[in-house]
Formats: sequence, C-alpha cells, structure tokens
Amino acid sequence: MNETILVTGSNRGIGLELVRQYANAGWQVHACCRDPERATELHVLAAENHKIHLHQLDVTDHGRITSLARELEGQAIDLLFNNAGVYGQDDAVFGNTDENLWLRAMRINVIAPMKMMEAFVEHIASSQHKLIACLSSKMGSMADNGSGGSYVYRSSKAALNAVLKSAAIDLQTRSIRVAILHPGWVKTAMGGPHAEISTTESVTAMRAILAQMKPEDTGTFYDIDGRVILW
Repeated sequence: MNETILVTGSNRGIGLELVRQYANAGWQVHACCRDPERATELHVLAAENHKIHLHQLDVTDHGRITSLARELEGQAIDLLFNNAGVYGQDDAVFGNTDENLWLRAMRINVIAPMKMMEAFVEHIASSQHKLIACLSSKMGSMADNGSGGSYVYRSSKAALNAVLKSAAIDLQTRSIRVAILHPGWVKTAMGGPHAEISTTESVTAMRAILAQMKPEDTGTFYDIDGRVILW
C-alpha cells in the first residue's frame, strides 16, 4: 500500500511533526512551505527519509497552488492536511482590531484551505483514503467561547469551520471525508512554552482520530481526545 499525504506549513511545529510521523509510518509525504531552502529541520528529515518530497508553496499564492496541483497531476493524495495558519493579531481586543491583519488571517486560515481543496480534489478523489483534514481550533467554537476577545483568530477559525462543513456535504458524492481538528494547546511558536502537550502528542492523537473516521463522520469538529466540539 503506497499512501500519500500533502502537508502545508510543514517547516515547523505541528506541520513538521506531521511530516515526521507519516514518513516514519511509510507514507509518501509532500511537505510544503513558503521557503524550503530555509527550513533546516525539514531538510534534515528529507535527507534521512527518501519518502519526503519538499515543495515551495505560499498558500496565499493561488497561482502557485494551481501549478503545484499540475506538477502532481496523476498522483493520488490519500490525505490533504491543511495545517498552515496564523493567529493574525495577538492583541485583537474590542476597540483594537487591525483590518489588514484580520484580512491576512482570513486569506491564510480560510481562503487558502478552500483553494487547496479545490485544486487537489481530483488527486484526493483518485486515492484510497479520500481524506481532507484541516487544523482548526476550539477558539472557533461559539459554544466554547466564555472569555471573549481574540476577534481575528476566533472569527477566522469559525469561518474555516463553516467552509469545511459545506465542503464535507458537497464532497460526499465523491466519497471524500472532511475532518475538522482541534490540535489541543500545543507547545509551538503559536501555543507558547506553557502549553499542555507536545507536537508529538498532538499529531499522534490526530492521526488516531483520522484512522478511525467513517464516511458518516465527515464534517465532524473533533477535540484532541476524539470528542465532538459544539459549533
């Protein structure tokens, strides 16, 4: 079985760990990031494992998304993992929201995953697993919001969830499943050093969730422990 995954934002954090774990599990890995030449840790992984293939990809560049899809034309992709994302604005409290940072976050966190799904849908449909996973956040949940603030990040993840729920419905006729994943509070550049879990723990848990997904689970918003998060 020759399984294949494509990961965006693969140069650090959760993305880098996704590359490591799936390659170690024997998958072919298309690891995408904005500047592969400067992705030192990713290059080390690729040198150690011939199953890892590096690609330059800025997810806000829709032309580059299209050209990469063409470069990989005819190759089945079992799992498209939209990992790339930004917090957007650290101090986005009421009365202090930056429109340009907000729009940038929407381009990266919402529009880019949609354009990736559109560009690679044929690759996914021709695969065995037919799976799309997107890194969301519990902060995009209305039901879980008890503290307010974080307007830019919360709204971008809520919008992403809406996009993915619609995609899950629209792609059911092609037997493509869509998973919406909260990775937990992870020790990354975004999560900070005081977060609860490591990237290894987060990716291990998310892989287990994806491995158990059934067709009827498409469009589900998963917590890191596998429980469903309320919208």
